[in-house]
Amino acid sequence: MRIYTRSGDKGQTSLVYGKRVPKNHLRVEAYGTCDEANSVIGLALGFLDKEDWDGKDDFLEQMHRVQTILFHVGSELSTPKDKEVTWKLKEDHIKEMEKQIDDWDQHLEPLKNFILPSGHSTSGALHTARTVVRRAERMAVGLGDELENDLVLSYLNRLSDFLFVAARYVNKKTGVEELTLKVDI
Repeated sequence: MRIYTRSGDKGQTSLVYGKRVPKNHLRVEAYGTCDEANSVIGLALGFLDKEDWDGKDDFLEQMHRVQTILFHVGSELSTPKDKEVTWKLKEDHIKEMEKQIDDWDQHLEPLKNFILPSGHSTSGALHTARTVVRRAERMAVGLGDELENDLVLSYLNRLSDFLFVAARYVNKKTGVEELTLKVDI
């Protein structure tokens, strides 16, 4: 199978089921931004190659699961409202993420100040992914009634929290100190 199709050379792309839309259509922007976030998560995980800590394999497994679900969320966003979604996000996916957030958070110092995105390269990349997810969420909100599954918004909202805590957790596990926001500058 060829990678290039030439079908998008004039600024159009196909949604699931073949409906053609401009490449700057809000639906395309939303699922494209999920893809962007997924790529940044993958980049972040690549920075952990030489790191070793107890529980790292579990951390990576959880992150890969989130990447897989995020890929499917993009698929939901690329499916027109009047068409059947082949994979549907469920409340259990969100609850699973909340449980992981709570588990990691137990190992972290309570927040007393805002923290700056910083620390280990993985943490910085996860903070970047978090901001990309927030943009995807804003775009998905813009779809309004065109969004078939309201859980997509909940998932993206929780995913940004998940990535924030994951970034802090990596700093903790790698022994890198978080930078706090200085008020007296």
